[in-house]
Amino acid sequence: MISLVPDAPVDEFAFLQETAEEAGLPWSGRPSVERRAVDVGGGRTVSALVWGDTDPELVFLHGGAQNARTWDTVALALGRPLVAIDHPGHGHSSWRPDGDYSPSAMAVDEAKAIAVLAPRGCTLVGMGLGSPVAIRIAVDHPELVYHLVLVDSASGLPLAEEPPPPSEAGAQVAEFTSHAQFATFAEMLERTVAYNPRRSEASLRRGATNNSKQLPDGSWTWRWDPAIKGGRIVDDPGRVDLTRDRLDVPVLIVRGELSDAARDESVAQFIELHPDTRLVTIDGAGHGVQGDRPLELARELLAALPNESRG
Repeated sequence: MISLVPDAPVDEFAFLQETAEEAGLPWSGRPSVERRAVDVGGGRTVSALVWGDTDPELVFLHGGAQNARTWDTVALALGRPLVAIDHPGHGHSSWRPDGDYSPSAMAVDEAKAIAVLAPRGCTLVGMGLGSPVAIRIAVDHPELVYHLVLVDSASGLPLAEEPPPPSEAGAQVAEFTSHAQFATFAEMLERTVAYNPRRSEASLRRGATNNSKQLPDGSWTWRWDPAIKGGRIVDDPGRVDLTRDRLDVPVLIVRGELSDAARDESVAQFIELHPDTRLVTIDGAGHGVQGDRPLELARELLAALPNESRG
């Protein structure tokens, strides 16, 4: 069941022209894009942005504490029919009453949304937290995924006896999300700018606007459930392990040059376990490749689409 989302802003897409112009993209009027909600049971919905009027070619899953709007510039650059999903507990998707934001639990909900919004299959793109969700969906629902893209991640590796030290990218995300309530929007924006030195203040203002809400007392908070910070990711009991789980689709790993989230040894191990994998590194990009170098990411995604999808 699909419905329009009643709590979405009246003009949620007002900043799309500014987004396009800042990226140097041509603007000929607002593209076809709308927010939809898919009933996933238990009185909950998964919210998504649907770009275009034909069958989606790509589905995007964002990182932790982000939302579907993080893909706006990439979507504008691609100009292809696609879907960008808000994870449960993020954006305009329902919060989970059980507080379970492990990737395997979210994959169950998001597979239901993809089956409704992109039933003919797609290139599934997962960034950060979206990567283990995406690979779980690809393993469990091969009919929905014909190509998998992992952005700055090599999800699916078996747990090591000696876990690697935490990445700087992961530590930065944890530190950024440690503070979630602000007296003013300006205070929230200031913190966002401090943690994203490679992005313009205008782009970060748009991002913070789309990812925040004002509380009844006048203070501001992020549009995600604080329980996500306790989500089991590395120790998710339902995580994909490519030494036992079968993955039958080609994989593209897109790594940010300046990020340490997808280390050389992890990527090498992934390719050993799944030889049908290609690695691309985006110069000048950190962990958030879609924000740091969206046009370059869009070019790689477009090149990776099946020939019949490129037009």
